[in-house]
Amino acid sequence: MKKQLLALLIALVPALTMAAGPAVKLDSMEPDLYNYESLHKGARLFVNYCMGCHTAEHQRFARTAEDLGIPQEVIEENLILSPQLAYNDLMLNGMTEADGEAWFGTPPPDLSLMARLKSPDYIYTFLRGFYLDESKPWGVNNTAFPDVGMPHVLADLQGEYELVCDPGHVEKSIEDPLKGTVADPRDCFSEVSSGSLSPAEYDQAIYDLTNFMVYVGEPSKYQSNSLAPKVLLFIFVFFIFAYLLKKEYWRDIKH
Repeated sequence: MKKQLLALLIALVPALTMAAGPAVKLDSMEPDLYNYESLHKGARLFVNYCMGCHTAEHQRFARTAEDLGIPQEVIEENLILSPQLAYNDLMLNGMTEADGEAWFGTPPPDLSLMARLKSPDYIYTFLRGFYLDESKPWGVNNTAFPDVGMPHVLADLQGEYELVCDPGHVEKSIEDPLKGTVADPRDCFSEVSSGSLSPAEYDQAIYDLTNFMVYVGEPSKYQSNSLAPKVLLFIFVFFIFAYLLKKEYWRDIKH
């Protein structure tokens, strides 16, 4: 029995470590699965910037089109970039595990369930947390994922930033004597070179990308939300009949 308890405790250690999460304060991101314009933009960003290395092996192009109201011809022309893939195929790429391990040290993870595994706040913070670090193989590091083993693929949109302080130790309650505003962890980033998007536009783009990844993590949520009122109505109606039946049974017993 003691050995079984010890084995269970050892098995729980990795889960507890993951639950602890990063030390940096995560930025808040509220997904909106009914903002279809945001989801369309997020899908385009995901295909163009993420699927070169990552996959969404539990999601089909056709399912994305059906759920988000995108015509098939638009999907085929703008989102299916590989001639080996078709409309009804899964969202895969041509990278093998061997290639991924050789180029990055480990195969890039599938992103189908990443938003459920890490949380939308984590993904949003991660994609906004890259900064220059020449000591790393790809020349960048990340505040949410220290020693990250991937390049900053969105650098052409965001630009390049350097870290001038530790965002994990910037408290919201600290008053900035020069700006007269409450200091924010984003103040720890200093722009080195600009990208094609302004900071506000980049934040919106990352919101759209994260929003799409939240959708991919649970595409059945649309069906669940649609069925929920019908199920509740059925339970309510069934309760009325069950209550009347109960009264009828107990009336005979009391008499």
